[in-house]
Amino acid sequence: MASVRVQKNPHEFSLDPRAERFRIGVVVLATDHTTERDFVRICPREDVGIYVNRVAFENPATPENLARMQPRLTEASALILPGESLDAIYYSCTAASVLLGDDVVQAALNESKPGVPVITPPLAARTALEKLGAKRISILTPYLPVTGELFRGYFEKHGFQVANLVCLGFADDRDMARISLSEIVAAARDAVTDDSEALFISCTALRGAQVAGEIEREIGRPVITSNQASIWLSLRTAGFNEPIEGFGRLLTLRAS
Repeated sequence: MASVRVQKNPHEFSLDPRAERFRIGVVVLATDHTTERDFVRICPREDVGIYVNRVAFENPATPENLARMQPRLTEASALILPGESLDAIYYSCTAASVLLGDDVVQAALNESKPGVPVITPPLAARTALEKLGAKRISILTPYLPVTGELFRGYFEKHGFQVANLVCLGFADDRDMARISLSEIVAAARDAVTDDSEALFISCTALRGAQVAGEIEREIGRPVITSNQASIWLSLRTAGFNEPIEGFGRLLTLRAS
């Protein structure tokens, strides 16, 4: 059989500036089961590129273990599209962001991605609550009380009144990801108080975004979840401003 000569196509190819209109980088915990699936579930896939890397994390989700991620964040974010631009970058850990501080997370990610807007779940949650005009809130977390207690101080420091704070008592984020949707709905219903203007469901491992709309219909007020709010703010920061139905009122709102 005669050999086939390899030829170079003589055509001069033109390249699109990007393969996608909007680029969002995401740093997730090594143990995370939920964040990437929420992005796939919610984001318009034709317009938005999601680029993910993982950061080492060891359970249980105690303040000590959460704090150990800080020196690893720069390296983790550096491996997301090295040398290419991003429109936003999201660190998908609510409790660690509350513990470390949004500014500390921002500095760590901007060390490898200078100038890229940084989204954290608590920053996204309070931005969303302000957008919805909610100041008095109830909070539901899956954490141990020692971790959940961090949230009262965080939100009160940023001008919110915490009417109720409920912890489900889980120590391992892999177990948090397995809490059934029906039990998330029931726990949310029990956590919100009559005088609350909104409910914040914390934790990027928890599958709250899937049932945010259902909970809103049951409790009659806005529901904000870690991933739902962070995806909303990441999209709006990147420049995607179209409404998305099915995941609560927040995702139907424009950024301004």
